[in-house]
Amino acid sequence: MITAIVLYDLPAHIDREACRQHFLKIAPDFLNVPGFVRKQFIYDVNGGVAGGSYLWKDLASAKDFYNGPWLDGIRERYGCEPRISYFETFAIADQGTRLAGAPRD
Repeated sequence: MITAIVLYDLPAHIDREACRQHFLKIAPDFLNVPGFVRKQFIYDVNGGVAGGSYLWKDLASAKDFYNGPWLDGIRERYGCEPRISYFETFAIADQGTRLAGAPRD
């Protein structure tokens, strides 16, 4: 499994509430993305930066997604290039599911 941390700078006209509303609107769109497992939509507590912490089944799925229409949407909406870091995910601890150990598909 791969965890991707994606960050981008927000333009001044997108405040916390506008960002939150947009994230709530688009969240269901991720459910049918190939190789996608989970996303936490994130907003910097000091403002000005937002993004996501994604969990993917594999690196190829993540890279395919970030190089597709998603990238054009980020550029158009936020006027910047996203910063993307990829990490191997060795273990997960999840209070809600009580899963602790190796990630499962």
